[in-house]
Amino acid sequence: MQAKIQKQPIYPFAALVGQENMKLALKANLVNPSIGGVLIRGEKGTAKSTAVRALAELLPEQEVVTGCAYGCNPHDPKTMCQDCLTRLEKGEKLEADTRRVRVVELPVGATEDRLLGTLDLETALKEGQTRFQPGILAAANRQLLYVDEVNLLDDHLVDALLDAAAMGVNTVEREAMSVSHPARFTLVGTMNPEEGELRPQLTDRFGLCVQVRGLTDPNSRQKVIKLRLLYEKDPYEFSRSYEAEGEALTKELARARDLLPKVEYSQAIIDRVVAISLALEVDGHRGDLTMLKTAVTLAALEQRNQVELKDVDQAALLALPHRLRRRPLAEMEFDIADRLKRV
Repeated sequence: MQAKIQKQPIYPFAALVGQENMKLALKANLVNPSIGGVLIRGEKGTAKSTAVRALAELLPEQEVVTGCAYGCNPHDPKTMCQDCLTRLEKGEKLEADTRRVRVVELPVGATEDRLLGTLDLETALKEGQTRFQPGILAAANRQLLYVDEVNLLDDHLVDALLDAAAMGVNTVEREAMSVSHPARFTLVGTMNPEEGELRPQLTDRFGLCVQVRGLTDPNSRQKVIKLRLLYEKDPYEFSRSYEAEGEALTKELARARDLLPKVEYSQAIIDRVVAISLALEVDGHRGDLTMLKTAVTLAALEQRNQVELKDVDQAALLALPHRLRRRPLAEMEFDIADRLKRV
């Protein structure tokens, strides 16, 4: 009997050194997907991709309709695909399986068909049936969609991604045929600004935005080197040594998800949100909503059922940097802490 090949474990999230804002933004989105994802900007070699891929061990389990290509929620008809909804309307009981939420990656070189899916025109013409081959957006429904080097993505793919993110639905049209399916996902992107900026239309679609830089503390840099070498020497043993910390993180996030609906906020919290947005001249209202959602989530992460002013200020550092007004081609301003002190 052939021995089963064991997949090399991913570098553990708990083993990441520093980059606290990045880790906090990612954890907040795992607790509250309605925040709208996160954009991680930074120079190469700052653990951006490592952190996102490491989320796999922290993601919660979810119920999905057995055999559904889109992983529909068996308890939520409003978000079901047409096939599941039709079966439900006929009185059929939908069997369910349990799986972990996944990190679905969109390669920079992906084609439009690979992203959206394809319609088989030949089968439609010969047999009169619409046959659809699902793409990455189908796999990303109710998952995390990760785009590395998102700033290098082709414009037509960016437009398709924007449409799906805004509507929660992916529609593929070919000739006179059209197929739609649910595509609700949490968008996580990483980029190196040295390789070019991201289109403003896509930047604003990310709920949170963090800037990461190389660590300047000598001890922290030494720790990064030592841990990475230990992982490369024996990734299996290294991962096992962080199992307890990883399980603790998973439980922390689960407790926060359970507490989230019970977290309350006062009028003073809303006043602070609005005051910050007006003082920083933030356009539109998406930033206000994201700031409040993030503040509520931060309270849940600290196991508090009441939002405090400090939560709002911390949320502003994550939710507003990419929404500040700036001159064309000017570098995005990330350090807004000093301006918050004057609000």
